Amino acid sequence: MDGTSIDADREAADARSDWERRIYRRLTEASDDQPASRLPAPTQVTAESRVGHVRLDWSQVDGAAGYVIERTGSDDAPSVLLHGGADVPAVPGLRFADTGLDPATTYRYRVAATRGNDYRVGDWSAHVEAGAAQRDPGVVTVTVAADRVTSRKQPLWHMIGSERLTQMRVTDDGHGHAVDAEFQEALRIGHDELGITHVRAHGILHDDNAVVSRAHDGRLVFDFSVVDDLYDRITALGLRPVVELSFMPAAIARDPDATVFTYRGIISPPSDWAEWHAVVRALTEHLVERYGVQEVRQWGFEVWNEPNLEVFWTGDQSDYFRLYQEAVRAVKDVDADLPVGGPSTAAAEWVPALAEFARSNDLPLDFVSTHTYGNQPLSFRSALARQGFATAAIYWTEWGVGSTHYGPIHDSVAGAPFVLSGFKQSQDVVDRLSYWVISDHFEELGRGPRLFHNGFGLLTVGNLRKPRFWGLTLAEELGDDLLASTVDGDGADVLVEAWAGRTTDGIVDVLVWNSTINAALLDGDPSLDRHVTTQLTGLPAARYRVHLARVDATHSNIQADYPDDLAWPDAERFARMKARDQLAVEDLPDVRPEDGNARFDFEVPLPGVVRLRLTPIENS
Repeated sequence: MDGTSIDADREAADARSDWERRIYRRLTEASDDQPASRLPAPTQVTAESRVGHVRLDWSQVDGAAGYVIERTGSDDAPSVLLHGGADVPAVPGLRFADTGLDPATTYRYRVAATRGNDYRVGDWSAHVEAGAAQRDPGVVTVTVAADRVTSRKQPLWHMIGSERLTQMRVTDDGHGHAVDAEFQEALRIGHDELGITHVRAHGILHDDNAVVSRAHDGRLVFDFSVVDDLYDRITALGLRPVVELSFMPAAIARDPDATVFTYRGIISPPSDWAEWHAVVRALTEHLVERYGVQEVRQWGFEVWNEPNLEVFWTGDQSDYFRLYQEAVRAVKDVDADLPVGGPSTAAAEWVPALAEFARSNDLPLDFVSTHTYGNQPLSFRSALARQGFATAAIYWTEWGVGSTHYGPIHDSVAGAPFVLSGFKQSQDVVDRLSYWVISDHFEELGRGPRLFHNGFGLLTVGNLRKPRFWGLTLAEELGDDLLASTVDGDGADVLVEAWAGRTTDGIVDVLVWNSTINAALLDGDPSLDRHVTTQLTGLPAARYRVHLARVDATHSNIQADYPDDLAWPDAERFARMKARDQLAVEDLPDVRPEDGNARFDFEVPLPGVVRLRLTPIENS
């Protein structure tokens, strides 16, 4: 190992140590609600014993962003469900499957509503009791009305997260991989195969991009040549950037030694707010001049990244609000129609707080942005409406199956049904749900030491497709006309979900998946596997070609037979892996439905996804 490699390893170790020490330190504690705004307890709370799980249901509480569940087991010690490591304990819906239970134990539950992750929970419901059952779960039935369109599909995944765009200027990762070429190819794959239109990345103001310096006379000097190179490459791929206004340039930083990650992004407020305003305005003016105002109006300017965490911001909440105020005014000085938003917080925090600040100070808020991992997005529509921002877009600019670097869930099959649950459940709740990130070429805490290192990417180093990539593929290929569907049986709508769509040329897809957000079950639980019968009605008279695609432990899982002790494959093995890097599709016999009806049976393990596709090939 040469000296450069030793230095890189030491730098990565130092960055990891600093990250682990500070990542969970919040800048604000839970807000104390005024008694008049305290949310009432959910009513009609029920707990039902189901095979391998307990099903919970409750009524909606007006003003709630989500619901927190408390469970008491045999030790009589109540605890809030954390889902195996999610950063937000609250769940967004009105039903839930509690999994990973001791079948010999009867559990007590209660539910409370919350306005957000940084608010204290409301009043608790009465307790209900149930335990996981042990019996034959029977058949889960999915029924699809192929002739009844309910809505149009919203492609929430068309925004994607990305490591710093400067990776397009890095030639080698230390393991012999051409980062620049592979990273740009990952973005191209995202655009061409997943329909990605926007890319959100950290650090456009990082000093590696040499945007700001100070002349001998004290003036700020701007150089956007590196920014131009990065954004020219992005736009050449057919993509648009979401301009995350970070990190703080050293020339204007209050504390240039306060940094995060191996690349030392400065996390300090500016020493002079007027200079921060000037930097943002100069960048915005340049982008409009280079790319045209009509184009840049379709981008988006996001103020900072996760300022509610000590590891990303040395100021306090009021400092962030000032940062936002100066940034939004600077952008709007250039053009009033350029979209600006924030707070870009971790764990769904500060969203109502920023909206209240913007309203009180007569500031625009074109979109709100926040993040969550290991859970599905909360609903902030009512909170924004209360502050006069009912039309503000809602962007979850970071979202994923797990939040920890190298966490064991990232390369697992569990990510495929997880993303489908998020996209379906969030159709009317958010405007963009941006998976973090596109590629395992990632440098925050050091480069990945092996091919399957549980990186955040949808694609590995070398651009092999992970199971969750196929989840996005199935969502993208689903027809835009969403069809009426129901799920009945043990686990219906809490484990087993369905999403059906029809294309303009009559192709009908039925997506069925089986999952839990309990990360402790990332490798599955046999008691939660289900046999599914899918019944379609209202099919036009025709002969149909039928295909069944699968994503599970043994299908569409590029890691399935990879040796655990092999860090990197040789060229021959990688070529074989590349050749079989495809969605696993099985041909079924053609069908000619009688009276528009057709029935299909298949197994859906947990975690797992099945797509049933009917393609008309001959009209009757």
